[in-house]
Amino acid sequence: MPNVPAPPSPLVVALAYDGLCMFEFGVAVEVFGLARPEMGDDWYRFAIASAGDDEIRSTAGLRLSVDGGLEILEEAGTIIVPGWRGADAPVPKALTEALRRAHDRGARLLSICSGVFVLAATGLLHGRKVTTHWRYTDKLADRHPELTIVPGVLYVDEGQILTSAGSAAGIDLCLHLVRRDKGPEAANSVARRLVVPAHRDGGQAQFIETSVPQAHEGARLGRLFDHMRLSLSRQVTLPELARLAGMSERTLLRRFEAATGMTPAKWMLGERLRKARRLLEEGSANMEQIAETCGFGTATNLRHHFRKALGVTPTAYRAGFTRVNHP
Repeated sequence: MPNVPAPPSPLVVALAYDGLCMFEFGVAVEVFGLARPEMGDDWYRFAIASAGDDEIRSTAGLRLSVDGGLEILEEAGTIIVPGWRGADAPVPKALTEALRRAHDRGARLLSICSGVFVLAATGLLHGRKVTTHWRYTDKLADRHPELTIVPGVLYVDEGQILTSAGSAAGIDLCLHLVRRDKGPEAANSVARRLVVPAHRDGGQAQFIETSVPQAHEGARLGRLFDHMRLSLSRQVTLPELARLAGMSERTLLRRFEAATGMTPAKWMLGERLRKARRLLEEGSANMEQIAETCGFGTATNLRHHFRKALGVTPTAYRAGFTRVNHP
């Protein structure tokens, strides 16, 4: 994770605008705006700022009261743009100027889904890697060729500027920021209350036509998933999995991919990486131990797969959590 300074303030401000995307806005409120006494006195503060509209109605017609206008951004340490009213909708100059001033003061800017168009309008994304909903990637590339768009990820963390893919990926990005700020235990606690995974792997789930297995498949494949998770330290063969599932190898491959969107080998790699991240976050095991426990064999192989999947080395990933937990 990027080695960046802490935000200048614990205040998280979510922008609200006429035509507000309620799901994305709700993600910001749920993660940063709820009282969490179990987190102690240093949890985030939260406010809602109007993006400049006199009246704010959501896409469902709900009217929203806010804490103030763009002046609130002057106190923010983190600013969230929860979508935008349209990829072709102009972004007010007053808003882009306020975001640039906030960025210059050290505030972090975070966009969910189409909110990236607001950040792009500020000029602050020039030369940066970003992502957005898969429906918007071509339009974003045409309009802002100066950006490096990463289409197959849930979010991109560029340090002071963070962008997420489609709506639900905003949850992943917000949890990532909690993890970056407060450590893995805090992120896991928030994820448990949300009843979501603390960290998801892979690309944008919208590309998977059948992301949830049908009930009759769940009963047959559920035992298989458990077996695979318990076997991460060793090589598991396709014939072994087919025998356990009571299917031919060809049938298993077809049904497994229909249920998960990937092959058994790719699914198992994701589980190995997830376990490796957890061990790195805990900080006690060395690289060779983690590689053996997670089925990578050697630390070299672990580094190869970790960097390819996550864009950082295991050492850098662990250092990020060491910095958070032991400043």
